[in-house]
Amino acid sequence: MHSPTLVAIAAILMVVMTLMLAAAWRFNPRIAGLGAWTLSYFFGLLVCVNLLLRAVAPELLLVLLAQLSAYLMAWLNWAGTRAYVGAAPVPRRYGVLGASLLLATAAWFTVVQPEQTTRFTLMSLVVGTLFLLCARTIAQGRLQDHPARYLYALASGGHGLFLLLRPWLFRVGNHGLFDAQHAIAVSHLVVVESIVAIVLMAFGIVMLANEQVTLELRRIADRDPLTGVFNRRAFLALLDKGSHYAERMAFPLSVLLVDLDHFKKVNDSWGHQLGDRALRHFVTVAQACLRDGDVIGRLGGEEFAIFLPNARLAQAEAIASRLRGALEMQPLRHGEAAIALTASIGVAQRQPQEAPQALLHRADEAMYLAKHKGRNRIELAASSPPPADSTAAPALP
Repeated sequence: MHSPTLVAIAAILMVVMTLMLAAAWRFNPRIAGLGAWTLSYFFGLLVCVNLLLRAVAPELLLVLLAQLSAYLMAWLNWAGTRAYVGAAPVPRRYGVLGASLLLATAAWFTVVQPEQTTRFTLMSLVVGTLFLLCARTIAQGRLQDHPARYLYALASGGHGLFLLLRPWLFRVGNHGLFDAQHAIAVSHLVVVESIVAIVLMAFGIVMLANEQVTLELRRIADRDPLTGVFNRRAFLALLDKGSHYAERMAFPLSVLLVDLDHFKKVNDSWGHQLGDRALRHFVTVAQACLRDGDVIGRLGGEEFAIFLPNARLAQAEAIASRLRGALEMQPLRHGEAAIALTASIGVAQRQPQEAPQALLHRADEAMYLAKHKGRNRIELAASSPPPADSTAAPALP
């Protein structure tokens, strides 16, 4: 009872969407879920092919192909959605079990006890539930931050809800399911809804892929490629935001300026490759000593800065002491050799109305004082800040 023209249009759209997603997958293979989504649309294409061939192929074969294709389309959509948000994959055996039960039931109600109504209703309930699970899984985060997720959730959830209601839509006549006066119009509505849903979901998937590419580009732009921490530009921008927030909320904020001692000797004695390892080793040690919400960045060379939201000077000094001690106690291993690393650290707490540059400058001066006093030590910055409109930049090497 489906219009061949509408089904043909749906098939053409499925081909276009499958090729579009396959191209996106080809050029962005690291985007989680994109492969499953592409395969999902391929099985959606098989559903359309099944409807176009229903007059020339055996009924049992068409029923099993339709049931399996529709199930795999929904299952792979759910698998792709879970992969995209980083959720653990559903064990494959559950998917195989679900498909086996669905096919066995479809065969029973086709050959042994022919009941098209029961077969149709069961498939609608199973597939609709899977699409609703897709919507529930992807709808995470704030709408303004992740509009693509909510577009996909809206399309997937709406399609799932429609599938759950679809068996009852055919009961618009006086004689139950597939009433002759109304079934054709309702079947056209079903195909049109499917066309709208698959197009919206496909564009949602493309937008989700673009979201991941944008996040990756932003990560590359904001991160130091060697150590993975924030680069100088990104760190200073975050410190500026953190300072404004601390000023507005009257919260304390402290900064550590860290310089690895005698780092040039490491490069001269062991080579720059090991020097790079030493920088990464420091970052690993430092991150284990910091709290959630603390921000570390590499300002250049062997110099790092850390700002500690909601930390007063005494707490910042304790964190700096923990970091200095951990670095001293965990030398860099190179074969049988243990390469000692130490750091000089300047600590400063932000004063009211103090500019971020002035705060860094005070921490920088404290760090150089630590070096002057023998290195591998911590010095606290003087508490008197420069004028509030000071624009002096820290004297960084």
